[in-house]
Amino acid sequence: MLSAPGLAHEELRLKAVAEYEPQNAFEEAPYTPILNMARELFNVPTAFVSLLERHEQIFVARRGFALCSTDREISFCAHAVAQDDTLVVLDASLDPRFHDNPLVTGDPWIRFYVGTPLRSPTGLAVGTLCIVDVSPHNSFGDVKHSQLRHLAAMVVERMEVRRLLLASQAGQRRFENIAATSPDSIVCAGADNVITFWNHAAERMFGHSRQEVVGQSLELIVPTRMRDGHNRGLKRVAGGASPRLVGQIVELNAQHADGHEFPIELSLSMWQEENGANFGAILRDITDRRIKEEQLFRLAHHDPLTELPNRSVLHRRVEQLNGGVESAALLAIDLDGFKSVNDDLGHAAGDAVLREISRRLITCVRSTDTVARLGGDEFAILLPGVGDAHQAGDVAQSTIQALSQPIELNGETVTVGASVGIALYVQDGSSSDELLSSADLALYEAKNHGRHCYRHYSPALRQATDRARAYDTELRRAYEDGEFEVFYQPQIRLSDSMLVGAEALLRWRHPRDGLLSPAAFLPGLENRPISTEVGQWVLQQACLQAACWREVGVPEFRMGVNLFSSQFRTGNLVASVRTALQRANLPPSALELEITENIMLRHDQGIISPLCKLRDEGVQVAFDDYGTGYASLSMLKRFPLTRLKIDKSFVQGMCSSRQDAAVIRAVLLLGNAFGFSVIAEGVETEEQANRLRRKGCEEVQGYLFGRPMPASDFAAHFGFRSFGVPGLDHFGDAVKHAERLFL
Repeated sequence: MLSAPGLAHEELRLKAVAEYEPQNAFEEAPYTPILNMARELFNVPTAFVSLLERHEQIFVARRGFALCSTDREISFCAHAVAQDDTLVVLDASLDPRFHDNPLVTGDPWIRFYVGTPLRSPTGLAVGTLCIVDVSPHNSFGDVKHSQLRHLAAMVVERMEVRRLLLASQAGQRRFENIAATSPDSIVCAGADNVITFWNHAAERMFGHSRQEVVGQSLELIVPTRMRDGHNRGLKRVAGGASPRLVGQIVELNAQHADGHEFPIELSLSMWQEENGANFGAILRDITDRRIKEEQLFRLAHHDPLTELPNRSVLHRRVEQLNGGVESAALLAIDLDGFKSVNDDLGHAAGDAVLREISRRLITCVRSTDTVARLGGDEFAILLPGVGDAHQAGDVAQSTIQALSQPIELNGETVTVGASVGIALYVQDGSSSDELLSSADLALYEAKNHGRHCYRHYSPALRQATDRARAYDTELRRAYEDGEFEVFYQPQIRLSDSMLVGAEALLRWRHPRDGLLSPAAFLPGLENRPISTEVGQWVLQQACLQAACWREVGVPEFRMGVNLFSSQFRTGNLVASVRTALQRANLPPSALELEITENIMLRHDQGIISPLCKLRDEGVQVAFDDYGTGYASLSMLKRFPLTRLKIDKSFVQGMCSSRQDAAVIRAVLLLGNAFGFSVIAEGVETEEQANRLRRKGCEEVQGYLFGRPMPASDFAAHFGFRSFGVPGLDHFGDAVKHAERLFL
């Protein structure tokens, strides 16, 4: 842990701190609205005001924790006060100044910290305004820096009031000495309502010089309509009553020399002198502050683009539903097709669409309902008093219809849709987090059923999500524990029965269920986050194995590897393939990437570019299961293919079905016309092999020639002599060599 840097003028700074008397009880109420605003504005659980003494940091006002002080040596704020501007620590565990700090390594309290110095009127950093989170944050931008500085200025104003009030308790002379240089307006008067002191800040604030006002009635700055009340208060004090405003901070109006009224904040103190009671008033023009507070309040509670309430307001209003006594429905809304608006027309057009969508949402609901923007193109509607699923469904349907109407935008007609998920309070969730989670699950269900529709939450949706989460965990464990294996199925050239390659196929040797078939886990794995890592691992293993077999007996061996769609989404497929080839010292022509129609249809342009680069470098590209789906002939033109794979369903039916035989002939003709190689899958009988040979099919794979098997069984099970591989007596030694290297 690095110690905080030493501070220049430390003794002067400590004297400035002492003027606020941090060891005596602070009135937290003036700071509470600021700290609450900071927590909401920056989405953190903790905010506090601290003063830094010689040996400790004292928390004079705090929200989100109960600690009163810490040792200065471990204080983050000791570093913050040494800076000219805000100190930002996005992740304390990674920061060399704090990673071993007990506030980080002990009970997890600080991971994210931002502190901005609080400066006395003389410019000395006496403390900090800080926000803290137990989780790290990714950024803290310029706008947030500015917002935190505005809040810090508000804190300093309230601290200055305390400093001057404390000075007044020591007598009028000390009060006036401090007040003379104060940036705040300071006015003193006796019990007779006559002004006795008027500092330079008061001159600037009210437009009256000191010579004009000293000796005049205090009514000079009191608006005419308020003077009766002011005089009655003075009479009460003259009669021995305690003044009602002493020790409080109040907001009221004052009158300028030119006659206009403006809002001020007033803090009143009273002390006794020989001539009786004397009053000191600290006055601050809060016109600009009110504007800034309103702006910060809106930022903390409203979406700046659409002016709708934000997520924090929605959560608060759900929590205000009277503990389940009141019924309500929550609609989670996600726009369909909005991404294309941003992509095609730009983000300015996207912003205009979001504003129009917000306007339409408001017209779909009652004035007592809440329409909130949660972020991006996600919205929510809270319907208090709506506990009937059918009624909520009617609102959802009318909302979908309203949002699907065309939007005219700078001469362009834009159309978006909406999907809606519905959850009811309290049966689908008794807290805001639970209710929104249930509505989100229903929304996903709507999207899975074709979009432009609504769905209601049901417990089965959460159960399915829990199962999926558990499955994700199990797949991750399987990958990390080495339960996945690569099997290989041989590919044979029909003209001379030579082995030409293999297809690498993933298997899962489950510790409880044994060896699982691909159908048992591949569909679930395909869309999981772990699929990218598994796919890359298979690619690397297959390349290493191919290099080994090329070295020990099949010099032209080609390895086919199936790709997951997630491997295209990462954007680094080309780099990962190059890496796998380089590590195995395998030429690009020895690798064949197999892609399915689903990948083509989902990504289209997103996969053409990387596949073109790889094909230009010599990597082969095969279209798997061609003819079983919706693939058009135009796909064969646009995609950089080198081979078509005839699906096994046609092969297995070709001997009894003229239609299946016709499909095979058509695929062979297409392959010949486009210059593609063709391989048939699922060959199980000699008759099928002979027919394919007569039709001109070049290569085959299937159980007739070998099932998928581990690499160590590949040579021993197949008898390479029958396929023309020379030196069978030496092949066993080669297999052992391969096992030592790769298995």
